[in-house]
Amino acid sequence: MSESFSFAPQPFGLSEAHGVARRLFDRVRLAVRGRDDVIELVLIALLADGHVLLEDFPGSGKTTLAKALGEALIDDREVAARGSIESFRRIQFTPDLLPSDVTGTTVFEPKTGTFSFRPGPVFAHVVLADEINRTSPKVQSALLEAMGEKQVTVDNHTHRLDALFFVIATQNPLDLAGTYPLPTPQLDRFLFKIRMDFIDREHELEVLRSIRERRAGPGVEHRPALRSEVLAARQVVEDHIHVSALVHEVLVDAADALRADRRVLQGVSTRALVLSLPALQARAMLYGRDYVNGEDLEALLPKVFAHRLTLSAGAAEAEEVIGAAMRPAIERLSRATLSAR
Repeated sequence: MSESFSFAPQPFGLSEAHGVARRLFDRVRLAVRGRDDVIELVLIALLADGHVLLEDFPGSGKTTLAKALGEALIDDREVAARGSIESFRRIQFTPDLLPSDVTGTTVFEPKTGTFSFRPGPVFAHVVLADEINRTSPKVQSALLEAMGEKQVTVDNHTHRLDALFFVIATQNPLDLAGTYPLPTPQLDRFLFKIRMDFIDREHELEVLRSIRERRAGPGVEHRPALRSEVLAARQVVEDHIHVSALVHEVLVDAADALRADRRVLQGVSTRALVLSLPALQARAMLYGRDYVNGEDLEALLPKVFAHRLTLSAGAAEAEEVIGAAMRPAIERLSRATLSAR
């Protein structure tokens, strides 16, 4: 028997948005064990209307996480019944992939004598770009317009993507054979680049113990989130999570410190600062607050900035450089917050 869900509109506020996020977290966590920190970052990106790049060796759970999130979302519009937009689509990037294999193509219809657009797999709510660095930069760039503007242009015609459109890309480390580095503009389209390290012993044992449970899938107690609920949660994040002028100052001061650091060849752009704001707001909402604080900044700025920096040879890890740059600004924020009390 298929699951049924009520699509009636409900009042939506901070508590409802938090409930949607919690429901998504619990459902994805059933399929992906020992990755709570990664799941949290992926949900923050989803609620902040960003995109995520996951990196690690094959078999670390990248694809499983993306698929679990896609299956945790359903479309509650009438268009869903016609099957024109899938909740989840996967694109396997290979060396022989073409841009049209991603965006779609125009085909000739002999019966009508006209041309029509056949949408590609990018037309979905959650798109898994699997092993994105195994194809050429030309094909990687096919996602640039989609990720930046939520549209694709084919044969001089622009086609809009769904408002929920969210990309989870996976890549293997560059020391593996047959991989290509992502172009800088492509990297800049990702809100976070997340490294998925090995899970600890206890969680690895849990993965082995829960094989049957995970294959059975989530039960009725873990119902998926509706498209309208996620979009409403995004609006709550934007409208009801306060970002003070002091937080703005921390962002600008941290960026200035990075640009002035002799270890940094290319610092973060103003666009990176703008993109960090909804991420900070989304994290605050996840933790039940209606304001952004220093804890949000410390947790997220390294994730937002690290893949956008170009460091000199022999420099420390990007997270270490970012931590040193943001520390004075966050300390000033903490002192100002304490004095305001």
